[in-house]
Amino acid sequence: MQQIVYYCFSLLLLFAGLMVISVRNPVHAAMFLVLAFFCAAGVWLLLHAEFLAILLVLIYVGAVMVLFLFVVMMLDIDLAPLHEGFVRHLLLGLGVAVTLFLSLWWLLRGVGEFHIMKPGPGATSSETGNTQLLGELLFERYYYAFELAGALLLVASVAAIGLTLRRRRAPRAPTVPEQLRARRDDRVRLVRLDPVKPGKEGDDA
Repeated sequence: MQQIVYYCFSLLLLFAGLMVISVRNPVHAAMFLVLAFFCAAGVWLLLHAEFLAILLVLIYVGAVMVLFLFVVMMLDIDLAPLHEGFVRHLLLGLGVAVTLFLSLWWLLRGVGEFHIMKPGPGATSSETGNTQLLGELLFERYYYAFELAGALLLVASVAAIGLTLRRRRAPRAPTVPEQLRARRDDRVRLVRLDPVKPGKEGDDA
C-alpha cells in the first residue's frame, strides 16, 4: 500500500510540474505549483522526513506561494510577450532539462544506500528524531556545503538589495532668512514683446 501511495504522489508531482511550465495563465501555474509542493510533502512523509514535509507546507505553500499569488493577481501581466520565442528556445530548454535530469540521476543513483534518516551508532530511530539526524548531517557531514550555500544566499541578497537601491536627492528645504531677503526684482522678470501683426494671405511670414 505504501508503494502504491508513493507512485500516486510521484505521478501527480510530475503532472503538476509539467503543468506549471505549460499552462498559459500564471495564476493557474502557481496553483499547480502548490499542488506539486503538497505532493512532494507527501513523498517526504512516506520517506519518514516529517520535519521537511511540514516545512515545505508551512513555508512554501503557506507563505511564499500566497505572496506570489498576490503579486501575480495584483500586477497587470501581459501574457503575449511571455510566450514569444517559445518554439525558438524549445531545444535549449530541452537540453537544460536533460542535463538536470542526468545530474540528478548521477547524484541519486545510490539512493538505496542514502542514509539521511538513519540514526548514528548507539542510537535507535525511536530515540532520535529526523530533525536531529538532519541537523547532524548538515553540520557534520555537509558542513562546508551548508556554509557555501549560506554564503551564496547572502551574496544574492546583497546583490538584490544593491540592484533595487536608488539614491534620491535630498529635497531643498527653504531657509527663512533667504525668504525674508527676497525682493520682487529677484523673483520676477518683466519681458516686453513687440506686438506681432497677423500676416496677410500669401505672405511667407
